Formats: sequence, structure tokens, C-alpha cells
Amino acid sequence: MRLSELQNKRIINVHDGSYIGEIIDVNINTSGHIESLVVEKSKFLISRFTTKDEILIKWSNIEKIGEDVILTSI
Repeated sequence: MRLSELQNKRIINVHDGSYIGEIIDVNINTSGHIESLVVEKSKFLISRFTTKDEILIKWSNIEKIGEDVILTSI
């Protein structure tokens, strides 16, 4: 799967079904494996008390990659 294919998928929390955001980048380790996804938070999750617009989702937290969404347990 290509990064461009991953970027077209919405990130969904498997526990409550909430929309987390969309992939803007990935972190890759020295052996070439994906360590984490860099996700731009949805406007619903951005807090007035934080300046961070993105979160990291560890690859180990990815539950399922579907046709349109990625389910994660963060």
C-alpha cells in the first residue's frame, strides 16, 4: 500500500466511533518500517488549551485498515 492510499483514509477511534483526523505524514524507522502515523486532528478535537494540531498514532495501535477508514485504539 502506498502512502497516498493511506492519506485518503479517515482515522476512526474503534472504541467510540469518533473521527480523529487524516494522515499528513508517517514516521519510518531505520529498517524501513512504519513506526507511527502523523494525523492532523479534526477540528472537533482541537482544544483551545493546546497548540498542537497533530497527534502521533503508533502503528501497533492500528486495529484494521479498511477501504475507506483506518480503525485505531488510541
